[in-house]
Amino acid sequence: MIRRPPRSTPLYSSAASDVYKRQVVAQLKDTENPGKQASSGHVRVATKYPASTKKFFASKGIQAECIKLNGSLELAPSLGLCEHIVDLVSTGKTLKENNLIEVEEIAKISTRLVINRNAMKTRPKEINNWVERFGGIVNAG
Repeated sequence: MIRRPPRSTPLYSSAASDVYKRQVVAQLKDTENPGKQASSGHVRVATKYPASTKKFFASKGIQAECIKLNGSLELAPSLGLCEHIVDLVSTGKTLKENNLIEVEEIAKISTRLVINRNAMKTRPKEINNWVERFGGIVNAG
């Protein structure tokens, strides 16, 4: 059997582009069981990522009531909207500033730029311009 190569291929990849973030569950430090997830069968979670959040908690036998928020998720537990948040974290500085602690890591996240081979052949100047712009942003960070 003849296998065709994929139509899209990662084009831009360097050590500088391997920037990882982590998707984590966090809660207030001042809770009854700091650092531990709710052992009951239900938890209320604020997140930008409800699908992956529900899937994660379901794998642990916990029903997650997800509150979809965009913006400062870190404020939700302090305001009494939820017990936990699920968000992307790189250093954890924002969590600490809002009196939150990481409870568990869900996944490591990295970003890749994938370019369609046909587009690279038909519009190389435009594609290379985008690659340079993305590379500049990654290297500046």
